[in-house]
Amino acid sequence: MAASLVRFVRGGLGRSFNVARTSCVLLQQQQQARLQSSTTETSPTVRPKDAVTHNQLAAFGEYVSEMMPKYIQQVQVTCYNELEVMIHPDGVIPVLTFLRDHTNAQFRNMTDLTAVDIPSRQNRFEIVYNLLSLRFNSRIRIKTYTDELTPVDSAVPVHLAANWYEREVWDMFGVFFSNHPDLRRILTDYGFEGHPFRKDFPLSGYVEVRYDDEVKRVVAEPVELSQEFRKFDLNTPWEVFPAHREPKEAAPKLEAGEAPEKK
Repeated sequence: MAASLVRFVRGGLGRSFNVARTSCVLLQQQQQARLQSSTTETSPTVRPKDAVTHNQLAAFGEYVSEMMPKYIQQVQVTCYNELEVMIHPDGVIPVLTFLRDHTNAQFRNMTDLTAVDIPSRQNRFEIVYNLLSLRFNSRIRIKTYTDELTPVDSAVPVHLAANWYEREVWDMFGVFFSNHPDLRRILTDYGFEGHPFRKDFPLSGYVEVRYDDEVKRVVAEPVELSQEFRKFDLNTPWEVFPAHREPKEAAPKLEAGEAPEKK
């Protein structure tokens, strides 16, 4: 009885010692890993270069340019493996239709349509079409150009999603899309003057709206801002408004040989 009790106690102590030793080893390993991770320099996440994808996009861009040389003016692959095709404004419908219906393209989803205003150019507006091919999990960017007066063919007959996108571009930039089924403003109010995303549009705008209690409706009035809101001066308030600071009395001038008067 006594011998079995001694063996039981000795076995329990041995197992406890092994568990404690294993826990200490694991704790030391975790501390070492934590120290190594803290000393290792971390680098920002950058999309890795993929030469295969880059070559495939370049080959497809060359193929598209060979198929439609009348409209395509330039093809390039950006540093992030994004294919961009610059086209003539007359080729919006043919190029979008080709990319939608061709077996090796199937860009049937228009994810975005926007514009860029560059006033220094003769054709100041750059129209950008972003397309997605779910079949090949690929994207392509189509770019064209226009000015303030020349309309661009609407892409609604090819992609119905372009309806509201073109209304937004017309509202914000003033680019007119011909053959659009319902080209009217979509973000600004009725009777709004100008196009806010143009670089020459003033930051304060032309009109402001407020609720009039007399007529019981929202009225639009010309913007009236005080001069202090339009002029930004980096001086201190005491320098801008000298009336808030009392001027100091000027010290009397003394001639040579005169002593100052004692008060």
